[in-house]
Amino acid sequence: MAEKYTVEVTGLDKKGSGQAVVWRENEHGNKKKLKLVIPEALPGEKVEVEAERPKARWTKAPIIEILEEHPERTEPPCPHFHVCGGCVWQHWTYKGQLEYKTEYVKKQLESQGFDPDLVQDAIGAEVPWQYRNKMEFTFAEDGSMGLHEQGNFRNIIPLKTCLIAGEEMVKAAMEVADWVKEHRLRGYNKETHEGLLRHLLVRQSFATGEIMLGVFATKPHTELAAAVDKLVERITKNHPKVKSVLWLENTLWADKAQAEKVEVIAGRDFIYDELSGYRYRLWYDTFFQTNPKQAEKLVELALEMGEPKKHEKMIDLFCGVGTFSLPFASRVGALAGVEIVETSIESAKRNAKDNGIDNTYFLAADARRGIDQVLEQFGAPELLMLDPPRSGAGGKVMRRIGRAQPERIVYVSCNPETFATDITELVPFGYELKKVQPVDLFPHTVHVELVALMSRE
Repeated sequence: MAEKYTVEVTGLDKKGSGQAVVWRENEHGNKKKLKLVIPEALPGEKVEVEAERPKARWTKAPIIEILEEHPERTEPPCPHFHVCGGCVWQHWTYKGQLEYKTEYVKKQLESQGFDPDLVQDAIGAEVPWQYRNKMEFTFAEDGSMGLHEQGNFRNIIPLKTCLIAGEEMVKAAMEVADWVKEHRLRGYNKETHEGLLRHLLVRQSFATGEIMLGVFATKPHTELAAAVDKLVERITKNHPKVKSVLWLENTLWADKAQAEKVEVIAGRDFIYDELSGYRYRLWYDTFFQTNPKQAEKLVELALEMGEPKKHEKMIDLFCGVGTFSLPFASRVGALAGVEIVETSIESAKRNAKDNGIDNTYFLAADARRGIDQVLEQFGAPELLMLDPPRSGAGGKVMRRIGRAQPERIVYVSCNPETFATDITELVPFGYELKKVQPVDLFPHTVHVELVALMSRE
């Protein structure tokens, strides 16, 4: 039985939905606290919601009516916004989003005992639309292509547009979607593990314009050669910027855009991209910053805070394909990069060579063991940088950094919560937090990056 509540939204959860609390009587007449998760609600709003009476202590409660709305609420421009899970905040002005993200970073640091006034206002994107250079779409069982429904991972919302992806990327993706419909191809059923098409990867270099298309399927392309030939013909004719078309065979049960076998059906197996004046080769599984314009700001900030010098040694932990390594290597005496993904290390070596950089040493190892090996061979660095995944670097890695005693540490983070926890480990080693600059790489989502400097006192 559904119940209605009038509540004030007290904050947002980690997925960007509103939060509120109500007290209700259970079957024994005792009052119990019920947490409400309210999609599309904004902090401070007064709303009327409806929720099924749950057995658990929380439940999702859609808005029936907004009684007092947030001053920064706006009309979302995307026709898919209310159902698609790609964005969560198109109903919030970009100014409002940035203010919230700044306060969120401050809150995380303050919770760990750091001065929130060290946090600068978040740097927003000049144009908060069409900023993504990579998208992964999913095929529904009937062959339609789209993104997962908000709050329902099993359901796919067919898309006609996507306002956060580059326009040429969307057009190329729609070409593939039309081809699928024309040939009546089936999508993959995650429960029965039947069907052909699983995902479509689209990535584009904003610097060179080159586009890659990757079709993830359960069968080799040779089993539908005539249809695949038609796809290549359509892409070649209508999308000259597409320089790589891949058929990626994936029969594994895990619902990931991964491949057991990669076949090039047109062009080459990589595209060229550029960032901060350096050239990179991108394969289908290469991790590269998804918002290149804002990523360049990350690099600029890291260089500005790190103040690299020609006589110095530097270590770059979680270096990936060398996004930060190459700009720093051009400014220091020697640089060692550590990354656990071997293919990324091979790419980093190749990217350094392509850019004429010969003072780098790249090691495929996890950060904790890698830093020990580098210190043994390389010696103690004056400068250390790390850009860990969302889970953070972890206490063992941070303490190892502290014992290495670099003069300056530049931390690039995609998760302010784990960043704040990580840097507490450096305080006993004599480090002080100097600067924190949030940068918004993903407008209309909950995510926010930051660059921070810690110096040894």
